[in-house]
Amino acid sequence: MPTTKLYVARHGQTEWNLEKRMQGHKDSPLTSLGIQQAEWLGESLNDTVIDIIYTSSSGRTRETAKLVRNQREIEIIPSDVLKEINMGEWEGQIISELEQKYPEQHHAFWKTPHLYESMGGETFQDLHNRVIPFVKDILLKHQGKTILIVTHGLTLKTIMSYFEKKELIDFWDSPHIYQTSLSMIEFERNEPFIRLYGDTSHYKELS
Repeated sequence: MPTTKLYVARHGQTEWNLEKRMQGHKDSPLTSLGIQQAEWLGESLNDTVIDIIYTSSSGRTRETAKLVRNQREIEIIPSDVLKEINMGEWEGQIISELEQKYPEQHHAFWKTPHLYESMGGETFQDLHNRVIPFVKDILLKHQGKTILIVTHGLTLKTIMSYFEKKELIDFWDSPHIYQTSLSMIEFERNEPFIRLYGDTSHYKELS
């Protein structure tokens, strides 16, 4: 049986990333560095056969996916299911200010994710319940193929945590997901093997 490969990448740097604002379902454009990061990732994958690309429907991920694909003829399928966690009232707010306004919720978000309760958005369990069935369907539909998903930091960590068989309490106990970092899971006889996690070796020096 041919192996299935699932690549998962985060979008490039955005304006709100620079401003240290929560994004969630809201959006902000890629910075010039974010565009370069996506182009670097695309260059690094030039010799990798990719059969299909799925992306979050957010603008920052769709733009990243197009830059990664470059001139190749690969279908890109956007989906709301692959969006970032919905952060409700926190979206668009500066992270350091949230820590002052909502110390308990802020602590739960970063330290005890299994106890986090969103203010009008999703919990980490809600994110899991939204994303994982969709990813499993993708894998079933494209068995033996190489798939790329372009998504967001927490959505990506949710996918990886599932295949690592991690409990929600250990959600943050894994490498940081930098912009356009690449992770890869290879499936042999339906058994997942993590080959990359948060790889940024495609980054180049800025000229």
